[in-house]
Amino acid sequence: MIAVIDYGIGNLRSAEKALLRVGADARLVSDPDRLGQPAGVVIPGVGAYGSTITAFREAGFEAPIREMISAGVPTLGICVGMQMLYEGSEESPDIDGLALLPGTVRRLRGAVRLPQMQWNRIQINHSGDVRLFAGLTENDFVYFVHSYAVDVGPETTSACTYGVDFSASVGTGNLFGVQFHPEKSSDVGLRILGNFSELCNSVLRR
Repeated sequence: MIAVIDYGIGNLRSAEKALLRVGADARLVSDPDRLGQPAGVVIPGVGAYGSTITAFREAGFEAPIREMISAGVPTLGICVGMQMLYEGSEESPDIDGLALLPGTVRRLRGAVRLPQMQWNRIQINHSGDVRLFAGLTENDFVYFVHSYAVDVGPETTSACTYGVDFSASVGTGNLFGVQFHPEKSSDVGLRILGNFSELCNSVLRR
């Protein structure tokens, strides 16, 4: 089972339905005590960083999700769910992030209109962890809705350009994040979610 964390904010149903469409046993989980032992975890997120991470914490998910990540459970953050993995965000400078990854989420720079709300091409970092991108090419597009992003760094598995280069996805060990919305990214997004589901299954088979 892949647990889609329901903390009252985010593209919950869309993420769940997209995972079900690729054959995953995905379920919304709104009670931390009912997480059990999932094969994988998805943390969706939309809206303002501060209200999103505050809702996540108030719902009681921070401690159990940390434990699962430490135990090796594959975990995927989507959009603001990815941003929450970092130390903090310029959008809400007084609120700490989960600090599972180093760095700060920054407002997109350059002469561009915000938010970026469009399809954009991803540049896969083939020297990084590309398991989520199996079967994809440099010509594939995904759908973004955001004004803040993470700079390109060691954990970047794909990048995108909108005013500046930024991390379209990150990955290290069993922790993954995508700034775009795979559930809104047509066949490319479904392939990415299918790859995540297969990754969860491969961990279970070990």
